[in-house]
Amino acid sequence: MYNWSVDVKKLKKYPEKYAIWRLEQLINYGLSGEKLDQKELEANIGKLHIDPLKKKYLGFLLHSS
Repeated sequence: MYNWSVDVKKLKKYPEKYAIWRLEQLINYGLSGEKLDQKELEANIGKLHIDPLKKKYLGFLLHSS
């Protein structure tokens, strides 16, 4: 994943913010062959700023498995 508008090196100094930002980027702009980490998604789903329907669907998938 490549992002030109964010200084990823600076953001990595704040692991929680980086994890949330990365998940939002992957969900909103595509995975590019990556897979979402289920544990990371479960830990941060309430903190994500994504489309409510996407969030609801991801929550459904997490709880149905």
